[in-house]
Amino acid sequence: MVVFTIALLTAFVVGMLEMNYEQIQIMRNEIFAAQALAIAEGGLADAFARIRTSSALPGNFSGSLSGGGSYNVTIAGSLPDPNITSTGTSPQGYQARVQADITVGTTGTYIIRVDKLGINE
Repeated sequence: MVVFTIALLTAFVVGMLEMNYEQIQIMRNEIFAAQALAIAEGGLADAFARIRTSSALPGNFSGSLSGGGSYNVTIAGSLPDPNITSTGTSPQGYQARVQADITVGTTGTYIIRVDKLGINE
């Protein structure tokens, strides 16, 4: 009876440890995916900054972060209605994509209106 009880408790503990490991892995995946999304949003913000400081659209470009990770920005179409796609890659290799269909104002500081925003579409 004692051996059966010990075996049962051992199986229970092993099962709990396995569930904890799976939960930790799920949490890591969510963190890395959120990090990739934040990097992609940073690429989109970089594109907006470049548009605001120039009267012309920038070409496709990429950037990297000091803490790791990078983004690639693709600009399609022409002023005043370009489409911008930013793909962010976390240091762990996770990727996220942000797409923005925008309208750029033609006067002063080139105000940007986001007409449609898509995340991981």
